[in-house]
Amino acid sequence: MPQWDRTGLVFARNRTGDGSEVIGDPCVVWDPEIDSWRMVMFFDPPGHADSVSDDPTGAPGSWTAPRPLRFANPEALPANGGTHKPFVVMDAAHPNRAAFVDGRYWLLTVSFTGRSRAKRVQRAWATSLAGPWTLETGDFIPRGKPGSADENHVDAISGFWFEDRQEFVYYYMGYPLRPQPWRNSPYGDSLCVATQQLGESVVKRGVMIAPSPVAGHWTSGYLGGLQLIPGRQHRWLAVLNGSPTPPDRLGNMTSEEPPPSLGGLAYTDAELPIEGWVISDGPFERIDEIPQDAFAAGEGVNFWRHHALIAGDTVRLFYNSGRYGTEQLFSKEMTRRQPDPASAG
Repeated sequence: MPQWDRTGLVFARNRTGDGSEVIGDPCVVWDPEIDSWRMVMFFDPPGHADSVSDDPTGAPGSWTAPRPLRFANPEALPANGGTHKPFVVMDAAHPNRAAFVDGRYWLLTVSFTGRSRAKRVQRAWATSLAGPWTLETGDFIPRGKPGSADENHVDAISGFWFEDRQEFVYYYMGYPLRPQPWRNSPYGDSLCVATQQLGESVVKRGVMIAPSPVAGHWTSGYLGGLQLIPGRQHRWLAVLNGSPTPPDRLGNMTSEEPPPSLGGLAYTDAELPIEGWVISDGPFERIDEIPQDAFAAGEGVNFWRHHALIAGDTVRLFYNSGRYGTEQLFSKEMTRRQPDPASAG
């Protein structure tokens, strides 16, 4: 597993108002209009924001104050809910580069009713990464049918464009409502996949990676969001999240995603990366391995959704950590010396 150097807090929660609860789930792309990195993120309330950095590696201290995303038609959001966890569709062949398809950029966002209930994906488009984003009407990726692995929620969406195939691939976290055939975690969230040919409807392909059947494995409880990266030794790499703890149906705040959430790597040599994934034996780091100074800075309990910014030979790994409902955004840094950072997988 690669060795990372902590670089500290990227965004701290505000005391009141926007961003006073959770900051995390980042997605970073290069914005050619301003020659800077642009990050969209889970910034709660209201659930979404963006920020820019002109630092070559997006280092902490270089990012502007987050501001909520601009939607041209916010009335298209659920009337009694909202949206959060935005993700800009990326060019699969070029990490951290937004895909410009059919004359526009595309944004995926997880919308919900009530307080984070009935999560599903909406899609929006814009001709500039600064927005405003125009939401499409209705659900882009709806919740699944009764008994399916995504019956309860569709969450933690990411999307990638394959220019050579003229095809989108969407990865998402599927939450079941009824028991699934996972050995250690019948209510465990899995990584699901959907595809879409340009100009056609989305096709759900089902579960791509289920919770590990190996008891105690860092993904034997559930899996989280996925970022796709072209590999070196392997055709495709993924930065993803998982947990060894199985979810339950007790209705507690931590029931659906119990601690600890951990980040790690996977790889596949499939031409289209929707099958054949091999997950690393261990995560980037376990909670009991957090240094004391990092605990003092607010890390702990979980390492939520990880996202890699690849800038030349420097890889910056963003992640949110902290107590439930109070997470903040941190980063680590690695210089790529190994042939393939997932070779340990």
